[in-house]
Amino acid sequence: LGYSGVSVFSRRLWDEEVSSLDEERFDREGRVQLLRFGNLWIANVYFPNGNGKDRDNSRVRYKLAFYRALFDKLEPLKEAGAPILVLGDFNTAHRKIDLARPKTNTKTSGFLMSERKELTRWLSAGWVDTWRHFEPLTKERYSWWSQRFGVRERNVGWRLDMVYASPGAMPFLRAANIHDDVWGSDHCPVSVDLDPAILG
Repeated sequence: LGYSGVSVFSRRLWDEEVSSLDEERFDREGRVQLLRFGNLWIANVYFPNGNGKDRDNSRVRYKLAFYRALFDKLEPLKEAGAPILVLGDFNTAHRKIDLARPKTNTKTSGFLMSERKELTRWLSAGWVDTWRHFEPLTKERYSWWSQRFGVRERNVGWRLDMVYASPGAMPFLRAANIHDDVWGSDHCPVSVDLDPAILG
């Protein structure tokens, strides 16, 4: 698989696993694990960055196609009422409040209007950004910071790491958190708390 592989560590063995979006151009990068724990589906995903080798936004079309392929893969489960969590590095900040410097990044992959509209499409289809479900649009918290000196200390970051919940998962959602006090990477962990009854 590609350099962008994902993995899951769990105390409980999952009941079913799918690691394909049924398109070789996506599957060869190893970006998706769909795991079922009882009734709960977890999509562990590393969404593509739209930057090409020369930071030229040449991968934006691929990135958007990946979003849509995953959306289509999950749609039958969502429409059937399954509780689903989509979690990982979405590589897109949805709103201006989700990055420290929106005005200077309107032409940067991760905050292009086409990328932001794709997240809006997910939310309009019923998916819920779990962090924003609990926190108002006045609260600025980030999950990624450039590794340039002093950037994280000044909290010049982006909220790229998220958990989206299907309508079927929302009755079991109790909390969502960004653990920006945890260091060791250019990203910090994010999490949700769930009622164990979600497993069925």
